[in-house]
Amino acid sequence: MADDLFDAARGAMRHAHAPYSRFPVGAAIRDAEGRIHAGANIEVVSFPEGWCAETTAIGHMVMAGGRRIAEIAVIAERMALCTPCGGCRQRIAEFADASTKIHLCDETGVKLTMTMAELLPRAFESEGFD
Repeated sequence: MADDLFDAARGAMRHAHAPYSRFPVGAAIRDAEGRIHAGANIEVVSFPEGWCAETTAIGHMVMAGGRRIAEIAVIAERMALCTPCGGCRQRIAEFADASTKIHLCDETGVKLTMTMAELLPRAFESEGFD
């Protein structure tokens, strides 16, 4: 089932703008409505400013009206099983729940699937801010 997410993430990675790190990353989200939103990392000269692939995909999801991540796939060109960075883990958690699936991919497909709870077991939550 995650093959379509893998394909979208790999396709997005081809559009990465990573002239400084030379580390292209792609991500694809399936939202709660079943729609897929993809993104790539985009670097700027004031590296490490810029944004990650997961952040780009979340932005596309939100702009399309999505609010919940059902699952997400991540792929990096030069690293097998690249997990989202700490900032992206928190961003994903904002739109996910503990059971949301995180698919880690290499160039051939999904190699490891974990839950959001496994990826970020003690996520900062907004309870108390309401």
